[in-house]
Amino acid sequence: MNINDIKSVYFVGAGGIGMSAIARYFLNKGLIVGGYDKTPSDLTRQLEKEGMSIHYEEDINQIPQACKNQQECLVIYTPAIPADHKELRFFQENGFEIQKRAQVLGTLTKTHKGLCVAGTHGKTTTSTMCAHIMHQSHLDCNAFLGGISKNYGTNYILSDSDYVVIEADEFDRSFHWLRPWMSVITSTDPDHLDIYGTKEAYLESFRHYSELIQPEGALIIHRNLEMKEHLQDGVRRYDYSLNEGDFHAENIRIENGEISFDFISPIENVKDVSLGQPIPINIENGIAAMAMAQLNGCTAEELKHGMETYGGVDRRFDFKIKTDKLVFLSDYAHHPKEIYQSARSIRELYKDKHITAIFQPHLYTRTRDFYKDFADALSQLDEVILTEIYPARELPIEGVTSKLIYDNLKPGVKKEMIRKDNVLSFVKNHTFEVLIVLGAGDLDNQVPEIAKILNSK
Repeated sequence: MNINDIKSVYFVGAGGIGMSAIARYFLNKGLIVGGYDKTPSDLTRQLEKEGMSIHYEEDINQIPQACKNQQECLVIYTPAIPADHKELRFFQENGFEIQKRAQVLGTLTKTHKGLCVAGTHGKTTTSTMCAHIMHQSHLDCNAFLGGISKNYGTNYILSDSDYVVIEADEFDRSFHWLRPWMSVITSTDPDHLDIYGTKEAYLESFRHYSELIQPEGALIIHRNLEMKEHLQDGVRRYDYSLNEGDFHAENIRIENGEISFDFISPIENVKDVSLGQPIPINIENGIAAMAMAQLNGCTAEELKHGMETYGGVDRRFDFKIKTDKLVFLSDYAHHPKEIYQSARSIRELYKDKHITAIFQPHLYTRTRDFYKDFADALSQLDEVILTEIYPARELPIEGVTSKLIYDNLKPGVKKEMIRKDNVLSFVKNHTFEVLIVLGAGDLDNQVPEIAKILNSK
């Protein structure tokens, strides 16, 4: 089915952050868009306001009539949907064109210049930064992001530009559908071992992804990664890191909560770049984003303006309260390396403050595989509160609980285990200097209430 021939689109699993961006693309194209999701959320309610028809029970009868014509309807599903889902089965049995989200993005990288950002961590921030730089430049771009950009209040940017910025997701090997014009690879620390099985298979998946970059395009890869890329003839290769590589930073200044640096590049150096979201880890993310934007023709002034006006991503080092007496933020970090970077950044910003983290581990398999690494990363902080594991798509594994992390925290770290349902009462009964909520589960739903409690003290 040609993407230009479809008249309606149906999403089985409409409310995911990545799925909703594609739904918005088709809504903007004027197509009829419907879908199912398990539970209502702010995102699904917003999509309904924008014109999408969504229901929340597995019920074939609730599928809009316009989405029941298999000649004209494209069905898009997320791998999180079980194979026996009634609606998915209906579409399969009636010969509909059914694609994963990643296949649809892959099609777009064949019709646009795809600027893709892959990596175990850092990809949401880096792709959102790059999209913002490009969008406010003379080049403009479309974008499909893995988080809600605070600059735009959405995870999607639509324009007439030839460029499309895409967050390239390695889960379920989704990024193998893409054909990037250029790609950043931020990191390859093993994750999703429930899918890949071994570290070697995970690294091989990234190697294969690097082969998909189009000739005359470019790879911008973080220095010293374990993966070995394999590029087609004609693909340019650049590396980057904080303080060495083709692209890097010099003259870094962190003072009074502000961060600035000089961007060093083989194309043109840019002095006095200010970070609109001044967090140490964003220096490196910014270098990668600026490198990709500069390779496509963004000017020095456009790079500076883009970085200075970048507002961040919801749930990525997301400050909710920031006063002299109290700091409260939430962060999506759910892999040990992400938590390590998050903890290191917050420690660098608040050297003399008592830092408390409430962490909800995400997935039994990830906890089983990395509990010692989680404990090491969290041990940079003063106090760690652990809730039960968020299962997402998994069933419990015997012997795998948050206690594995709890038992391996370093001596001297104050620690406690509580039920997620008791988090609000815990916050009511304790005082904090810096409090951070960590994890990719549903604890973030309590963040507004936590902020309310803290503000009322």
